[in-house]
This record gives sequence, structure tokens and C-alpha cells, in this order.
Amino acid sequence: MQLFKDRIHAGKLLAIQLKSYKKSDAIVLAIPRGGIPVAYYVAQKLNLPLDIILTKKIGHPDNKEFAIGWVSMDSYHVDKAHDVTEEYIKNEVKRIRELMIQKYQLYMGSKEPLSITNKTIILIDDGIATGNTMLAAIKTLREAKVQKIIIAVPVAPQADSLGIKNASDDFICLMKPTQFFSVGSFYKDFSEVSDEEVIQMLNS
Repeated sequence: MQLFKDRIHAGKLLAIQLKSYKKSDAIVLAIPRGGIPVAYYVAQKLNLPLDIILTKKIGHPDNKEFAIGWVSMDSYHVDKAHDVTEEYIKNEVKRIRELMIQKYQLYMGSKEPLSITNKTIILIDDGIATGNTMLAAIKTLREAKVQKIIIAVPVAPQADSLGIKNASDDFICLMKPTQFFSVGSFYKDFSEVSDEEVIQMLNS
């Protein structure tokens, strides 16, 4: 089984596949925290600006791990099939957004988010497991009226790749194994990315 040495190695391999976007008007967006080292190298290699995209699931009131929707900085979506009160949704969206604002300020300081309307977006994570986070990010970008969405990841399971591919304009994935246990199993070094590392990369 092929393994990536670490996230930087994965970023180097992705940058080769994305070389046609070098010095273009595209913007690289990373999904924190694991996607940031991958995206950082891609953005550096292709001379493109780098920013982050924050999305988080809305958990069911009886089981927070069960997602009934998602929230971004400026939009949200809830699956209407679940019997959840409007008050709960309103409170959760407010709570999650406050956490997102704090996280963005921690990572980016006083920087304003990049304008992404009518831009080509290269959306990067260190891998896809269930696909829920990536799909939420894609929906957020569609609502922001971006021009084109390129998903670029080192690894994703074949079973979930089709949904991501159909939702995006281009899907670049270095490995699509039939047997998939976790993203980390395809890396020799899958150490947790610290907030300090994220801050250093995003502000260098």
C-alpha cells in the first residue's frame, strides 16, 4: 500500500497535479486543521493566495454526534426530515458561529477573509473519510457564487468519491482505495496539527 510520508509530501504530489493553476486567479482554501499543511505547500508552489474555510455540523439535540445540518460563517443548512425546533437551530447556529469567529481570529489574526465571489477555488483537505465536511464546504462555496470548485485531496474512499466528484467542477484525488479504514492509515506521519503550526503557516 502506498503511503504519504506526511501532509507536506501529500501537498507536493497534489501541487504537481494542479500545476496548470500556477499564478492563475485561483484561491486555495484549506479545511482546518489537517488540510492546512497540504494546502500551504500547494499555495506556495503555485504562487496562489491561501485562506481557510470553516464549516461545522449541527448535531441532533439527543445525539450531538449525529449531524442534522451544517453551519458556515455566513450560511447554514438543516435537514428538514428531523423533528427539531427552530429555537434549537437558532441557538446552535449562533453558538457555532461564535466559535468559528474565535477560531478564524486565532488563525488569521486581523486579516479579512479573501473575496471568493466569481473566483476559481481549490479546496483542500488531508483526505476524505465520510465526505460530510467537504460537501458542507462545497455548498458554502456555491452559495458564495464562486466560479469553479476544484477539490484536491491526497486520498478518499471509492464509495464516497462519486458524491464529491458530482458536487464539484473537478475532483483531483491521488488515491481512491477500495479498502478504507481512516485517512491517517495512508500516512506514515499523521501527527495532529497544532494551532501554533496553523498560525505559523497562515501568517508566513
